[in-house]
Amino acid sequence: MEKTVYLVKHCQATGQQPEAELTEEGKEQAKELHRFFEKRNIKHIISSPFTRAIQSIQPTAESQGLQVEIDGRLAEHKLISKNLKDWIERLEESVRDRDLKMAGGESSREIAKRGMEVLESATDGTVLVTHRNTMALLLMQIDGMQGLKEWSGFSRPDVYEVKVKKDTYFVRRIWD
Repeated sequence: MEKTVYLVKHCQATGQQPEAELTEEGKEQAKELHRFFEKRNIKHIISSPFTRAIQSIQPTAESQGLQVEIDGRLAEHKLISKNLKDWIERLEESVRDRDLKMAGGESSREIAKRGMEVLESATDGTVLVTHRNTMALLLMQIDGMQGLKEWSGFSRPDVYEVKVKKDTYFVRRIWD
């Protein structure tokens, strides 16, 4: 079976909380995302339940007459249940040891697994809207991305095209 799935990192938001909305710049980015997807054969949209992810793809959904399906498996990586000053170091640690699970958090392996479940069940022409860490862990799983150095360069938004042919993944960044 062959299919093309698009991985989208959300547009600029006002914060990291699940209910954080897009900034004015983020709303403009969502319009750019809509124009970007206009000429692609989009048939299905699945988004993280976080407000910023839904708002990032809503203009595309409306213009294409599609509903945004919400899937919690695309939610942001919950590293730990409390705020940390050294969160970037803890994140790096969780990438090096993908089974590392901090108090109240999820391991990188768990995040990649839940993201892969959505990716594998997606049909041709599906857009998956998620967050930086979740998208990076998916790309590490399917394309060999190595870690924080590579994904710290993600833009807002960002789009990767994933072509699946006979259980082989062909990945390329298609957002300029």
